[in-house]
Amino acid sequence: MSATEAIHSEFFAMGSPCSLSLYDHVQGDTAQVAEAAIAEVRRIERRYSRYIANSLLCRINRAANGGNSICVDLETADLIDHAFAAYARSHGLFDVTSGLMRQIWNDEIDRVPREAEIAAMLAHVGLDKVVWQRPKLTFLVPGMELDFGGVAKEYAVDRAAQVCRLRGARHGLVNLGGDIAVVGPHPDGTPWRIGIRDPMGGEVAVATLFVASGGVATSGDYERFFEVEGRRYSHAINPKTGWPVAGLPSVTVAADTCLTAGMISTIALLMGDAGPQWLGTAAPAHLYVESTGKLGGSILS
Repeated sequence: MSATEAIHSEFFAMGSPCSLSLYDHVQGDTAQVAEAAIAEVRRIERRYSRYIANSLLCRINRAANGGNSICVDLETADLIDHAFAAYARSHGLFDVTSGLMRQIWNDEIDRVPREAEIAAMLAHVGLDKVVWQRPKLTFLVPGMELDFGGVAKEYAVDRAAQVCRLRGARHGLVNLGGDIAVVGPHPDGTPWRIGIRDPMGGEVAVATLFVASGGVATSGDYERFFEVEGRRYSHAINPKTGWPVAGLPSVTVAADTCLTAGMISTIALLMGDAGPQWLGTAAPAHLYVESTGKLGGSILS
């Protein structure tokens, strides 16, 4: 195996097709590094998936549903710290309790929810209804739940990249369904080329990023959406109004970590038409696509 050739591994995790590209090792060693990184992704998925009955998240949600308290470990405490920081930074828009809204906004509904139904659900949404005294979570309102869908995958991609570095890899890229962490640039020092998908359905990337370190995350409604009564709705729900957001079809952010990039891109998406202005102050490196298809941001190429 040439030192200038990367070994590529493909796998499926967290509901997404994933890939890992690594240089730096003889083939056998690199394969072991890749296995360790993938194992770390699967470990995080087992802990924080709401679809795995015995996951830590499901145990937390059993406490949340009963309006009870639960103590968590250090790793989970760090993620909850991040969730509360995102909630504060977004003035309540980034809210890990809002996943409950999928009960009335989902692919199976055949009508728009009534305002009374939305209001009834919103009564159980809001991090302001949760007391966080590390390491104890206390849910003040029964019937709540946490959803780490906007946190766990970004955290997992950062952790996978870190596992690679700790095992000696210096050049590589981890991609979990579009959430990306760079292990390091190509061996010759050139950055990785990352194409940004056209949210309007075009086959050609709307832009290309050149990234040598850190993480990249994209938030949008072009893959996850549903149609009701002939109208298309985003999967992203404003936790203050209970309605799907409208505005930017796609937001991409590059930051020191994918976890940070994902937080910023999600907040901008939830802000709707106000997203571009906020991004100008919140994210030095960003790209967004407007509903007209027009591009904006600081990393156009």
